[in-house]
Amino acid sequence: MIPPVPLPENYCVSTQNGFLPAELPLVLLPDPYYEKWEAVAANLQALLLSRRLREVAEGLPVLSTSRLQGEPEWRRAYMLLAFMAHAYIWGGDKPQDRLPPSISIPLLSVSSHLELPPVATYAAVCLWNYRTIFPDEPIDKLENLSTLHTFTGSLDESWFYIVSVAIEARGAPIIPLMLKAIGAARVGDSWTVAECLRSFAERLDELGSLLQRMYETCDPHVFYHRIRPFLAGSRNMGDAGLPNGVMYVDENGEETWRQYSGGSNAQSSLIQFFDVVLGIEHRPTGEKRVESSESDEGTAPPSRHNFIQAMRSYMPGPHRRFLEHVSTVANIRDYVESHRSDRALCVAFDACLAMLRAFRDKHIQMVSRYIIIKSRESRAHSRSTSPRAAPKPINAQQARKNGQPVNPRLRGTGGTALIPFLKQARDETGEPAIDAWARRLLSNGGSDVARLSKLDEHADGEVEVVGLAGTWAMDDSEGGLCHW
Repeated sequence: MIPPVPLPENYCVSTQNGFLPAELPLVLLPDPYYEKWEAVAANLQALLLSRRLREVAEGLPVLSTSRLQGEPEWRRAYMLLAFMAHAYIWGGDKPQDRLPPSISIPLLSVSSHLELPPVATYAAVCLWNYRTIFPDEPIDKLENLSTLHTFTGSLDESWFYIVSVAIEARGAPIIPLMLKAIGAARVGDSWTVAECLRSFAERLDELGSLLQRMYETCDPHVFYHRIRPFLAGSRNMGDAGLPNGVMYVDENGEETWRQYSGGSNAQSSLIQFFDVVLGIEHRPTGEKRVESSESDEGTAPPSRHNFIQAMRSYMPGPHRRFLEHVSTVANIRDYVESHRSDRALCVAFDACLAMLRAFRDKHIQMVSRYIIIKSRESRAHSRSTSPRAAPKPINAQQARKNGQPVNPRLRGTGGTALIPFLKQARDETGEPAIDAWARRLLSNGGSDVARLSKLDEHADGEVEVVGLAGTWAMDDSEGGLCHW
């Protein structure tokens, strides 16, 4: 029996706002019982600047989550505690590897309720952390958005989050649109499928334009040195000062070391929805494509152990299940493959792939400007001011002879090698192309836009030093990234 096309509202997905909540996030928990949490979050920047944050957090009472009423309150509690946790961990000269019970115990509780890990995920800093300036204006208008909370109090950080919020809002109509296309494909309605795909491609182009507005108000220097450190997780952070991750204590007093990826736009359900409905398969970083037989081609690619798949566990539970349901009914790629003679249909499908690849191209450019270049500048500055303390360049050939690791990599806040991952994700986007011209256009060598050789970045993303606080080398089998 063919599974039914999912109804978004059954998975806390709004037909109007997409994966953003149907109602605006709460700006305050209404119960005065939680006023201590609200006070700390409202004064986060002052507490960090005065170096009082850790002292204040340790002195907070352990509040129960039993008085939270309704999902909006649970979401706000999660957002508040996630900001407090990351500020506590990273808000000092050295990272703190143990969360106090006042943060850890309620954070574990709200995380369990929302089916999220107890860290500052994309949901915490973006999906549930915005407000509109004027309620009668749309939420996909950047000028009408503001954040509820930030770590730094800077416009740069606020802009960094609300660009993602605007993209989520502008992309929301794609969800019912492509569910309609799936239904149309089931009944052989090629005209409707093609129309949906054309609208999808046009909307993707708009998302790319929104993404590029990041440059307007988010300065790369501010992002790299002030914002990015607070978004880091506890996974692969040994050389940053968290060799075991972070210690969490639960309501029973049991202490456990935990390691999580940091906030990442790879945790956006919207972007993964695009891949699922278009039949784009993402493999583990570095793994090459294996040509499948005709009998293997079909609706949705099989689940693979890779970073993008792993990031679904950092999505709210209902959103994760929505993607899983969509993957069981996704049929657009298979339908277009079986209707190659329909030129309009094939062109519309390939246009979607081209626009999504262009979106990822723009993102790689952004990563190079906000992270790669700033990392290299930091290294150059470190060497010029303290040459004795600066790390020596890695001689790959000699290192291999000595049995040393040869590819420490620049990691995003999620913990993975940025450039190899992002390049592969972009290149995989074009693989399902139908027409020969589109396959050539979207092949690995088809775009010079995002080449990073002039930045002296190796093809596999190898760099000499990396990270938020200096030099570290990490196993490249782990996952994570800063953005899409």
